[in-house]
Amino acid sequence: MFAFPKPLDAKEEESLFLEFRAGNKQARDLLIEHNLRLVAHIVKKYAQPERDNEDLISIGTVGLIKAVDTFDESKGIRLGTYAARCIENELLMFFRAGKKTAKEIYLYDPIGTDKEGNAISLLEIMEAEEEDYAERLERKEKLSVLPKFLMNRLEDREREIIALRYGLYGGREFTQREIAERMAISRSYVSRIEKKALRKLREEYEKDGSRVVLQ
Repeated sequence: MFAFPKPLDAKEEESLFLEFRAGNKQARDLLIEHNLRLVAHIVKKYAQPERDNEDLISIGTVGLIKAVDTFDESKGIRLGTYAARCIENELLMFFRAGKKTAKEIYLYDPIGTDKEGNAISLLEIMEAEEEDYAERLERKEKLSVLPKFLMNRLEDREREIIALRYGLYGGREFTQREIAERMAISRSYVSRIEKKALRKLREEYEKDGSRVVLQ
């Protein structure tokens, strides 16, 4: 098993960044190498039986490299905190690009109405135990367009928050407070973004629902 270099302490990290900013490419390489353990740790959360973890580690390393290249020490956070966010973002973008659909997707907010005018949520659509052919078809149609709505209607930050909040792409569900800490923003700001994103999705279903075509 490959042994990852041990993480840097704050002083070592600061020193290497000073060298990196001065043009020392080796310092940049060391910053990357000593944070590879973080990549492996995060990849474990996204591991899939049908996918080689080495592929995910490669994708996560791309996120780590971006983190090292764009890290701003003046923000007052450690590289590891910022890098974790960049690594996860890279993995999520990879899954989105591959048009991965979640095995467990649910949204509690209403996305439309049933034949009697009652509000229905995506969760209710997915969990229906007894449904006729027409109802199954409608459910499949609604799920088929969700990835398109997420990609085309939401901004990057909105997609990221919805993915984390509702456990999309096989991940676990995060609380608003956890998301706020990960993204270094306030919980109330996360709440506002989440509500705005859900409203956009609801509008898309209301606008497009009667014209859904299975792919």
